[in-house]
Amino acid sequence: MRLATWEADGRVRAGVVGDDGLHELPARTTVLDLVRAGLPAALEAGAEALRGPAVPVGSVRLLPPLQAPTVRDFVAFEEHVEGVRKAIDGVAGVVDEWYQAPTFYFTNPYALVGAYDDVPLPPGSQRFDFELEVAVVVGRDGASLTPEQARERVFGYTVLNDWSARDLQAREMKVNLGPAKGKDSATTLGPWLVTADELEPYRDDEGFLALGMRVSVNGVEVGRDLLSNMGWPFEELISYASRGTEVRAGDVLGSGTCGNGGCLAELWGRRGDAAPPPLAPGDVVEMTVEGIGTIRNRVVEGVELPPVRPARPRSRARTRTA
Repeated sequence: MRLATWEADGRVRAGVVGDDGLHELPARTTVLDLVRAGLPAALEAGAEALRGPAVPVGSVRLLPPLQAPTVRDFVAFEEHVEGVRKAIDGVAGVVDEWYQAPTFYFTNPYALVGAYDDVPLPPGSQRFDFELEVAVVVGRDGASLTPEQARERVFGYTVLNDWSARDLQAREMKVNLGPAKGKDSATTLGPWLVTADELEPYRDDEGFLALGMRVSVNGVEVGRDLLSNMGWPFEELISYASRGTEVRAGDVLGSGTCGNGGCLAELWGRRGDAAPPPLAPGDVVEMTVEGIGTIRNRVVEGVELPPVRPARPRSRARTRTA
C-alpha cells in the first residue's frame, strides 16, 4: 500500500494511492497516525479508504508523506564515501572507522519538502548538490533492538533527497562537527510512503532490497545504482540507531547516498573538477527508485542574507577588570 499526504484548497489531507488517484482517510487522520497504529491496522484503514472517491494526483500538491518526529541520515554506501571524501576534505579513500559501524547524523525535520516542490538555494552557498537515497520509516517504538527485532519494526520506505550545500559542509566539518547548515535547508521525501510488504519481492539472498535507483539533472542521467549495494541492510541501521537509546514510530532513517553518481560531489572527487557543475536556479533534479516512485524538484533562488560575522578574538583573562 502507498500512503500520501497532500494539500488542496487550503487543506491538508492524508490518504491512500490507488490506480485511479488519491483516496482520503477519515478527517484529521494523518499518515503518522497510521504508522503509530501499526502496519496491520494501517492496511485495514487503507483498504477502507480505497472504497471511497478518488482525486487525481496531478490536481493536488504532494507534501512529504509524513511529519517525521526525527530524521537520521546514514552514510551506508562505500562507493559514495570513496568519491565524496576527496571532494569535501581533499583526502582519497575510506577511513577504517567507516567499516566498524554505521555512521549517521540528525538532520532537520522542519526542512522536509514535497516530491515536486521548488527548493531554494541555501543562503551563502555556491556549491549546491543533491543526494539520491532511500529512507526507511520505523513502525514501532523500541530500544537497543537486535537486527531481527528492528526488521519487525519496519513500516515502509520512501525516496529521500538530502540536498547539500557542499561549501558550507566542508567548512563545518573542518571543526570535526556537523554537517549542520550544509544539510538543513531542505530534504525531499516522497512521493509517498510504500509499506514494507510491497517491496519484499525485491529482497535478495543477502537480505538487501535490490531496488534500481537513478537520478538526472535537466533530463540528463547523472547516476544509477542498486540499493542493495549498501554496506548494511536497513534493519542493522535501525538497530544501531536504537543502541543504548530508542527509536519511535514515524522516525525516518536515510540510507545515505548511493554510489555511481548518486551526488555531484562524488563525481567531483573522482574526476578532480566540478563537472557536472553545482546546481543553479532553474535546474531540475529527478530521482526514481524502483518500486517506490519518482520525485522531481526545481532549484530556485534563495533568500539573500548578510554574511555570517566571524568570532571575535578572545582573551584568556580569568578575572574581570574594574
